[in-house]
Amino acid sequence: MELEQAKKRAEELRPLLKYYTQKYFDDEQVVSDYEYDMLMRELKQIEKEYPELITKDSPTQKVGASIKKGFEKVTHEVPLQSLQDVFSFEEVEEFEEKMEKIAAENGKTMEYVVETKIDGLSSAIEYRNGKLYRGATRGDGLVGEDVTHNIATIKTVPKELAEPISITVRGEVFIGKTDFDKMNEDRLLEEQEQFANARNAAAGSLRQLDSKITASRPLDIFVFNVQKSDDIDFTTHQESLLYLEKLGFHVNPVKILCKTRQEVRQAIEKIGQMRDGLDFGIDGAVVKVNDLELREKIGSTYKTPKWAVAYKYPPEKKETLLKDIVCQVGRTGAITPMAILEPVYVAGSKISKTTLHNEDYIKENDIRIGDRVIIQKAGDVIPEVVAVNLKKRDGTEKIFEMPRICPVCGAEAVREEGEAVIRCIGVECPAKLYRSIIHFASKDAMDIDGLGESIIAELIERGLIGNIADIYHLTFEDIASLKKNGKKFAQNMIDAIEESKHRELYRLINSLGIRHVGVKLAKSLTKYYRTMEQLMNSSYEELRLIEDVGEITAQTIYEFFRQEQTIDLISKLKEAGVNMEVAEEAIKDSRFEGKTFVLTGSLEHYSRDQASEIIEKLGGKTSSSVSKKTDYVLAGEEAGSKLTKARELGVTIISEEEFVQMIQ
Repeated sequence: MELEQAKKRAEELRPLLKYYTQKYFDDEQVVSDYEYDMLMRELKQIEKEYPELITKDSPTQKVGASIKKGFEKVTHEVPLQSLQDVFSFEEVEEFEEKMEKIAAENGKTMEYVVETKIDGLSSAIEYRNGKLYRGATRGDGLVGEDVTHNIATIKTVPKELAEPISITVRGEVFIGKTDFDKMNEDRLLEEQEQFANARNAAAGSLRQLDSKITASRPLDIFVFNVQKSDDIDFTTHQESLLYLEKLGFHVNPVKILCKTRQEVRQAIEKIGQMRDGLDFGIDGAVVKVNDLELREKIGSTYKTPKWAVAYKYPPEKKETLLKDIVCQVGRTGAITPMAILEPVYVAGSKISKTTLHNEDYIKENDIRIGDRVIIQKAGDVIPEVVAVNLKKRDGTEKIFEMPRICPVCGAEAVREEGEAVIRCIGVECPAKLYRSIIHFASKDAMDIDGLGESIIAELIERGLIGNIADIYHLTFEDIASLKKNGKKFAQNMIDAIEESKHRELYRLINSLGIRHVGVKLAKSLTKYYRTMEQLMNSSYEELRLIEDVGEITAQTIYEFFRQEQTIDLISKLKEAGVNMEVAEEAIKDSRFEGKTFVLTGSLEHYSRDQASEIIEKLGGKTSSSVSKKTDYVLAGEEAGSKLTKARELGVTIISEEEFVQMIQ
């Protein structure tokens, strides 16, 4: 991979991994462990090949995530580091070679301890004079959350040790498989939402602001390390684990002492075979150097100890019957096929349905209703159908065809060229309602101040909004009923809704959520179509003549305005008094006519959106990338690669002060 390509890929990976990490530590897993591991591995490889690309805030340089509001911060005296992941026995052997070389240099014989890697939330527990003093989550490894009251509710956490010593230990808080199933069964009976998996349930339970909720959950803990102790010294890790048991701790039950590489491999394989039989979830096996003095010599990086690695097992697979395929419509209109399965346990969870992704996935894997299929939980989190057992087909299986009509609203469902997803294009589809109204009211659309996500959700739940146009029929009483003493809130909302009726036409076009049409293109459309009626009556050929409108976008716009639901919605909005035409300006200033600007860095007096709007009002246009066709690069503080490229191409660079002079 060339440097420029590597840089671009690293810039894509970093925000993605940061987002996934934060979601994981907020107890909402949006991607499988396996996929996360592969993306992290890719970023590490790029930074290894090009060290100059490493940034201080790179996910490879950090542990964990931010602190949840409501908890006190705890600075860990000994950092709670993460482990280096490996995915093959060859990588384990590379680790062993390094460790054994250091051991030989220090005149020692190498020993390892292989343990299960518990899938839970890592925590540190501090005791003073034998009494429980404080419990904290890992957080970012350096600073965690004070969860002492919650830790104290866990039955397997001793409140007082067998000896009056001061010690800090590290453990993994989890919920056992049996307890997890029982907890979900109880929640089902109580008509409460079930937990997706045991790891997130455990993490969410430990991080409750109300310790009564934590106490009601079946949390457990396995302690696996002595972080700090002023009262006692150990020679080996194995010795410390035995002492922890003596003190009364619930210690990781699987800890295998190994003296050779062969024994390490056998231990890893043994744990892999034990996975189904264990009553707690694991996401790997940990190989640790046993000699504690040797660990000190081996040392650590900022993020990981060099004396341990975590071996990640390939995803577990099980066979079951695919009973049916049904379609669900998401909030964006995407129609997703779902496999209805004969329930089967995979990696500790009962799986009865899973996504089949899209039409191509079903066809490429030749998946049919009635097939015996292979289910896998990638990273032990997200179930998926990975193969069909063709040997067990008997001819009764049925080929599935994706619908071309939305199963929710009956509008046309289309698959655009180059996309795998089939989407409902009905603008009033109930399945899309929540997301559609959020977009309609957003800042770049109709900018209805106060109409946020929670208010929209409540309006829909109460039946006060059934489509976008219903916003303009909300009464003062409707809105006031949403909040206690909500009269001022209601009046502000009514005023904001009334004000939104007078927004520019391009905002209304953008607010409709037409595929491929954003603010920039909506503005371009209003240069050619001065009224909504003109745009609705435009032909495909006319749309193709507009700059920035390609074949797919033209077809999308054309089909959108011929939908019965669209015509109905526009009619309702017009009746409600929403502006449907471009307001003619008394004086037209076109000083930037034909000029292209690129903005980079942060400006002192304007946001990028504000600066872009000024440029466009004066006849110019903005672009996201610098080229020979660029006329000006407006550079603010901390301008990046765009500034460099502008210099290389000889493009005129202007400061914010110069820009202000140009627009006065």
